[in-house]
Amino acid sequence: MILSPTADAVIAGLFGLLVGSFLNVVIHRLPRMLERSWWLSAGETLGDAASYQRVFGRPAPALLEAAHVQLASDAQTLGPYSLARPRSRCGRCGHGIRWYENLPVLSYVFLRGRCSACRAPIGLRYPLVELATGALFALCAWRWGISLQGVAWAGFASILVVQFAIDLDTQLLPDDLNYPLLWLGLLAAAIGWSGVPLASAVWGAALGYLALWSVYHLYRLATGKEGMGYGDFKLLAALGAWFGAEYLLAIVLVSSLVGAVLGGGLLLAGRLAHKDIPIAFGPFLAGAGLVCLAVGPAEVRALAPFAFPFFAG
Repeated sequence: MILSPTADAVIAGLFGLLVGSFLNVVIHRLPRMLERSWWLSAGETLGDAASYQRVFGRPAPALLEAAHVQLASDAQTLGPYSLARPRSRCGRCGHGIRWYENLPVLSYVFLRGRCSACRAPIGLRYPLVELATGALFALCAWRWGISLQGVAWAGFASILVVQFAIDLDTQLLPDDLNYPLLWLGLLAAAIGWSGVPLASAVWGAALGYLALWSVYHLYRLATGKEGMGYGDFKLLAALGAWFGAEYLLAIVLVSSLVGAVLGGGLLLAGRLAHKDIPIAFGPFLAGAGLVCLAVGPAEVRALAPFAFPFFAG
């Protein structure tokens, strides 16, 4: 604590709004950065005639070489694209967003949720991410003060907010986020920032991964279909590293509740009008992690015996 719990929470909340603005950039750009990287890697693979010969036992067809040449040519036309460049623009008219049009929450209100140039609507997700991040930062500061432990949990919350939104949009849980979240959880346990014993964090990571890995393979054996992706295994492993093995059941329980609420909301919004549309599980896990952070894992775990009485001990 630097000043008082209330003052710390206010300061952290305001800083969280700024971080939330940056998280919106990550949510929008990271999937596109990965997609660009995959296409460039595909172009290099298509040009590896020797590898094709080794794998298939025959010369590479001319079509692959033509595709390699075309991708290489297209790659030359690509400009820089990262979290920092180019500057943010309106997706419809290309209007460069000025600094005063990018103030967290305030700009959305003043612009009435529309581009200042073409009046195209701005997604409600932008202020929601900023407000959620600000609230989570304020919560971390209230609970742990402006301290290393508070910073660690604020970082945890930031990654989960990004994971939630990206998987909801693209059904992708990037390793670029899953692995740092996992290793930061183990590191935080090792140096005492998370408040979780290291042994519990390690077991939580291992059991979290194995639990969903087992469900995935059992479901595939039973139905011949894939019920979830490997990113879900890694995300539950990361949550296990942050909260510890004893809270895994509570996390799974809360993820089911989050899934029921979020799924119902999507049905009402018309985004799940067709039953054939796959539903990403990652947002439910990320939402469960945020709920456990907000409510407190011990309080959430107390619900487990009521939901699963045969696990009560």
